[in-house]
Amino acid sequence: MSTGLLEDLPDEERSLLRRQRHPSWIPPMLATLTDRRFSDSSWLFERKVDGVRGLGFRNGTRVRLLSRNRLDMARYGEIVQALAEQPAADFVIDGEVVAFRGRESGFSVLQRRGRGGPIRIAFYAFDLLHFDGYDLRRLPLRRRKALLRRALSFDGPIRFLPHRAEHGERFHREACEKGWEGIIAKRADAPYASGRSGDWLKMKCVADQELVIGGFTDPRGSRTGFGALLVGHYDDGNLVYAGKVGTGYDSALLRELRAELDRLARADPPFIANTENLPRKDVHWVEPALVAQIGFAEWTRDGRLRHPRFMGLRRDKDARDVVRERPAR
Repeated sequence: MSTGLLEDLPDEERSLLRRQRHPSWIPPMLATLTDRRFSDSSWLFERKVDGVRGLGFRNGTRVRLLSRNRLDMARYGEIVQALAEQPAADFVIDGEVVAFRGRESGFSVLQRRGRGGPIRIAFYAFDLLHFDGYDLRRLPLRRRKALLRRALSFDGPIRFLPHRAEHGERFHREACEKGWEGIIAKRADAPYASGRSGDWLKMKCVADQELVIGGFTDPRGSRTGFGALLVGHYDDGNLVYAGKVGTGYDSALLRELRAELDRLARADPPFIANTENLPRKDVHWVEPALVAQIGFAEWTRDGRLRHPRFMGLRRDKDARDVVRERPAR
């Protein structure tokens, strides 16, 4: 064992470690939506921070920040620099890039970066996957979090995401009262398993999800750019129409997004299912390549969004991966 940090582990946990060259990529573990609210001492509960998922890799002088679909996130230079300045030189951490403007934070703030006004960026780390030549993913979550707290220096833009043991129902109520997106429940003894897992559960306070843009309507009156986006999700390979999204844009975004949509123009609608009442007049169709984060009140019985609002583009998710989120029992 080459590092004092790992030498302190009990024998049964040291046996779970595997020597590993610094990995070029680790697919992230993803949470499953649930409508359960529970308290359990065998689970940990974290705030569901509203940002963009990222994995930080450092191998000596080489530092990378990658999105959950493996895109380079070097645009967050302050985070990359802070990772390069860590005392540890060989690690992989999992976390979330979050933006702040004053007391306001969230995905919508991150979307406004570079459009004026001071916006601060932070990286909230919540898991340690690799450290000093060892793969830690077989260790229980509670241990990985304890190692993470000791392995890195949490100052500047790198922050440790705190968690609570037990009292999940109380924490969820507090989160909703504070206007947070929700909380994540994680099984404390679970290993890190790439992909969607029931060992991590999303308890949301608000309804939102990613949806694919398949077209847009013409603007009316004094509005520029476009009127509303036509969005949907995939089901068994078919793009299912989910409704129009006409709110949540400022003038600059309307112009910028229209220019991007024009480059994706196509002659026919990409939607295949649930196309009753699909707008046909003054509509422009686009290749289903862009993913938008959409907030809404609820799903209607016919699979449409009620009171949807645009929150931002998700550059970190592939359109073909977008399906309707349904709570797991």
